[in-house]
Order: sequence, then C-alpha cells, then structure tokens
Amino acid sequence: MAERIVSPGVFTREIDQSFLPAGVSAIGAAIIGPTVKGPAGIPTRVSSYSEYVNVFGDVVESGSGASADRYKYMTSYAVQEYLKYADSILVTRILAGTPSVASSQVSSSTSVGLTFASGSVTLTAAAVDNQEYRVVDGSTTYRFIASGNPIPGDQSSGNVYFFSTGSTATLTATNLRNEINGVSGIPVSASINSATLILSGSATGTRYNGITFSTSSATDASTFATQFTLAGGTDTTTTANTFKLYTLSEGTILNSAGPEGSNNILASGSANNYRWEVSNVNTSKGTFSLTIRRGDDTINRKSILEQYNNVTLDPNSNNYIAKVIGDQVYTVRDSSTTSPFLQLSGSFPNKSSLVRVEVQANTLNYLDANGNVRVPSLSGSLPQAASGTFAGGSNGNVQHPIAWYDDITNTNTQGFNLGVAANGQTAYEDAINLLSNQDEYDFNVLVLPGLIDNYTNHAAVLTKALNMVQDRGDAFLVMDPVEYGAALSTAKTKADSRDSSYAAMYWPWVQIPDTDLGENVWVPASTLIPGVFAFNDRTAAEWFAPAGFNRGGIDIAIQAERKLTHSNRDDLYDSNVNPIATFPNSGVVVFGQKTLQKKSSALDRINVRRLLIAAKKFIASSSKFLVFEQNTSETRNRFLNIANPYFENVQQRQGLYAFKVVMDDTNNTADVIDRNELRGQIFLQPTKTAEFIVIDFNVLPTGASFPE
Repeated sequence: MAERIVSPGVFTREIDQSFLPAGVSAIGAAIIGPTVKGPAGIPTRVSSYSEYVNVFGDVVESGSGASADRYKYMTSYAVQEYLKYADSILVTRILAGTPSVASSQVSSSTSVGLTFASGSVTLTAAAVDNQEYRVVDGSTTYRFIASGNPIPGDQSSGNVYFFSTGSTATLTATNLRNEINGVSGIPVSASINSATLILSGSATGTRYNGITFSTSSATDASTFATQFTLAGGTDTTTTANTFKLYTLSEGTILNSAGPEGSNNILASGSANNYRWEVSNVNTSKGTFSLTIRRGDDTINRKSILEQYNNVTLDPNSNNYIAKVIGDQVYTVRDSSTTSPFLQLSGSFPNKSSLVRVEVQANTLNYLDANGNVRVPSLSGSLPQAASGTFAGGSNGNVQHPIAWYDDITNTNTQGFNLGVAANGQTAYEDAINLLSNQDEYDFNVLVLPGLIDNYTNHAAVLTKALNMVQDRGDAFLVMDPVEYGAALSTAKTKADSRDSSYAAMYWPWVQIPDTDLGENVWVPASTLIPGVFAFNDRTAAEWFAPAGFNRGGIDIAIQAERKLTHSNRDDLYDSNVNPIATFPNSGVVVFGQKTLQKKSSALDRINVRRLLIAAKKFIASSSKFLVFEQNTSETRNRFLNIANPYFENVQQRQGLYAFKVVMDDTNNTADVIDRNELRGQIFLQPTKTAEFIVIDFNVLPTGASFPE
C-alpha cells in the first residue's frame, strides 16, 4: 500500500537490509574407489568411519584356503584419515560389469499336508477328537472334524463333514469326488468314517493333483504330519511368500548362505555379511519382529545390526514393514554415456542402512474396528518364526588375483583393469559423470586412490576426472604421478605433462600401519592428502597452505618411500610436484603446495585455488535465493549484504589483503537488465604464503650503530 503524505508530520520507514542466506552446510571431500561392500556406483555420504565400515566394510579376504590373506582397499585408508578431522565424505564404490545384490525370501508359516494324484492313497490316522482337518481344492476348502460319536445322517451342514475316530472304514475316491462336486452328501455312519481314510479309484489325475490335506490352522500344521501316515502319495510343505529382503550392497561377500553348524554358526558367515531372523510372531495382532544380524554371530551370542519390532504386513499400519525399513532402490541409468543418472524406484525411503524390503503378501486391515482379526485366514500370511541367509550377490568383473598396494599395475589396480570398459573403465567414468552434477553433489576435493598417472589406462580416467572438476570450477583433484618404485625424474615428467590450477600432485609413496591387518602397507600420497587438507581446514581455513610443520604433518606415516634431499625437493617443486619430505624429530611432512598450473600467478598455489573454491561455493549457495527476484537496487543491496560480511571475515582471518564487491548501475546497465541478467564483480587480493624465508645476517665492525 502506497504511503499517503498530506499534512505535516514525522514519518518513519523500515528498510530490512539484514537478509541472511541459509547457512552453507559443511562441504567435504569425494572419493571414488572399490570397497568391500556397499551400493555400487551410488554416491553415498557417510559421517563417521564406523558408519563407513557399517555400509562399505573394512577388511577383505583375497584368495582361498591356506593361501587366503587379508587386505584393505585404499578407499578405506583415505576415508579413515579424512574423517579424523572432517564431518563427512562422499563415497562412490566401484564395481565392474554387472554386479548384483543378495536377497532372501521370507515365507509364511509352513502348512504340512499331503497331496495325492491318481491311484490309491492311504492315510493312516491317529486322529484326535474335535481336531479339524481340511481338504483344499484350489480356492475351496472342505472341513472335516474328527469325532468319536459322529452325528448320524448327512453332516454336510455348513460344509462341515465328520469322520469317526472310533472305527475303521473307507471313504472312496468317488464319494470324495461327489462330495467336493456337491453331487451327493456322504451319509455318516459307522461304515462311512474312519481312522484310516482310503482314497482310491480310477481318477484321471487332473482332478486330484491340486487337492491338499492340512490341519485347521498354521500353528497346528505339524499335528497333521504326526496323525497321518502317507502310503502311495507325496508329502508336501505348502508355504507362501510374505516378503523378500534385498541387501543394499552388491557383492558376493553378502552371500552368507550355507549350512548351520552347532550353535547356528554359518559355514560361510563373516563380519561383512548378514543373516535375518523373524521372531515374536503374534497372530492376534498381526505383528512380528525382524532382526538383521551379523553373519559370523551365533544363536547364543547374537550380533544384532538392526532390529525392527512389532512390524506388520498391513499397509494401513504405521508399522508397515515397508514404511519402517524402506523399499527404495537407486539404479544407474544411461551407463557408459556422458550423462548417466540415478533412477529411484519404490514408495518408502530406506531407513535401514543394510537392507530393503519387497512386500509380496499384504494383510490389508488385519484387525477390525474392535481389534479382532478381521479374516482368520490372514494369520496364515504372517511369516513363520525362522532365520535365514542371503544369496545371489555378485561382484561383477573383478580380476583375480587382485593387485594390492605397491603391486598395482597398468592392467590391475585393486582388481580392476581400466583399459577394458567392462572391467572397471565404465564404472569409474560413470562415477565421474555422476559427480559432475553440481546441483546434486557438493564436494571440494576429489581423490581416486589407486589410479596412477604414469599408467596409460589410469591416465585416461584421471584426465576425465580433471576435466570434470575444471568444468565444475568448485573442486580440486589430488593425483598420484607415478607407481611405487618409480624414479624421481619420472614423477617430474608426469607433472610437467599436466597444466591446471584445479589439481596437484604429491610424491613419494608413504608407508602406514594397519592395526586390523597387523602389518604395514604402502599407499600413494592421494590416500593421505585429503586428511592433511581436513586437518588444515579444521585448525585454520581453506586459504591456509596445507603444508609445512604446522599443518602438513602426516602423523600416521612410518616412513616415506624415499628420503628427499633439499636438492630433490628443489627438482620436484620446479616441476610442480609437492614433495613429501622426512625430517629428523618431525617425521613425514608435506613440504609443498603448488598446483599443476604452469603459468606463474596466484593460482599456482593450492591455498589460493582453495580460497576461490570456498568463496565461489559460498556466493553460489547464497545467491541462489536471489534468482527470479526483481532486478532492482533492493535486490543488489541484498547481495552486497551477503558478500561483504563474508569477505570481511576472510580478510580478518588472513585470507585476503583486500577485496571489493561491485553490484550497482555500473555493471547493471539498461541493456543488461533487459537481458534479465543481474551482474556483480568481486575483486580479491589473496594473501601469499611465506614459502621462502630469507634472512640476511649482517656482520658490523665494532662501534657501528644498528639501523633503526
């Protein structure tokens, strides 16, 4: 409403220039590489190393029998070191070919019965008075009740028929057929009832193949087997599918199927696979409990990973199992193209981190308004109390034997050959293409530990990763120049062949301890550098150099592959390779912070590039709230109120010497506004690091005065 000013007075106005953008969440690193388990090709964020182990595993056995040995993928080391100082990391697991998840069918209570075909079938009964038995023919059920004193005459009232437990007689196939067909009733008398039912005649087979004898309820199913002995027919166990569990992880390691030994120990159980258990089945309420257990536990010492109590198969219940656990799954579509994407199917988000569920038999409205079972037969649809294992998981195309650590080659890096599309190349390229989506995935550092630029197969994938971070403009790639044992000159040559301010190389390799394996292993620098970045950012900020004694120490390192001399460090730094040096009493330290940019500018230093990445992320995240706003001075002031305080803070924290933000009529002229553009300019003078400290010692004669 327009302000009306007519008579004299004092008029106050309120102009809100305190607009604050939504807080920018913590942005972590991204890692692409193989893991023990976990969703393949699906970028997944984890917030702790324990969560990573739960989802992706830790130790893997390679080989078999007496020759089997234990290893860790380099992905695990990188995640473990990074999450010491950072809040989260985005992990994309690599599997090649056509991997698959493991699954397990959960069935309803077993209905023990007897089916018969043509010919003669004798059922010898030890029947109990008042016990009800059923003849099921397709969708029709006929009820027979055992009675010591059956009522004379036709007992077909209400489709309930009687047979006597007090004498022996026969019931012919013809009479049974007539009864089922409704042609005539069976007159119940001492001669037409039995403790032994004889079903005989020249039946065609078709009629009787679908007829099953069972007891009246699921809980009494085993009674039928003990009260009748079959002669001339086939025992059957009738079950129904209730729901199916699928692991969220692909891979053979999830297959824990195998015979259970004493104490229910699985023959092939391990800490990385699962088993399930259904318990506390309550037919009066339609509920049960589902537990996901570790594959290497026992019945007496259960290792419960997840537990869901009082779940149901009723989709109208809040405890519907699909709602409680989740039934969604991501599938990579348009794989091996430049634009793969994730397609989500299913109705309920996954709350379990291990499994998803596919419900096969709903018990819709199990209870009526009075809390009673609406249809008694629904109780037979509940799962039986039992335990089970998973099977069917596949690792796809993994090359054996797997080349680990310092044994990595051009054609075998942790079991993958990046020179063959189906053996790892496509999987890595799909992961890189997925991460190119800035709207979906936010990260500031990318590593692919195990890929070596000196290997041609690896270099092609690393080039794709470098192009991706450059196109994004808001992430930084850490690369390894050479394999273990390569010469210093080779490392220099590889760095000289790259030119980008969005990437850096470090050398040499580093040996670290592994307490899980009980041995020391060699890893390339990219495995540990993200942890150095995280420590730098935690103790200082992105615009500080992640190098030197204060912020560049690799405390986990036992030794570097080579102790570099000062001359060695000079040679490496001159070719934009950041040396990993060893100093007495200080250990292994990152002693360089150059990007791979060959042109001499502020962007040839990592701290400046990471400053710009942090600044661009903040401005982009904050400014998105101005899209579709009016292109007026008020909107421009809102931007200035966002940008200026941010850069003032960076300046106060030693990231900038000076800055200036311009968004006014000078860069938003009429023609710019007519093109629906809002333009701004940010001028920055980044601070420089003191990498070369030169101190002159001047020796003066006696009596000389010191300069002021």
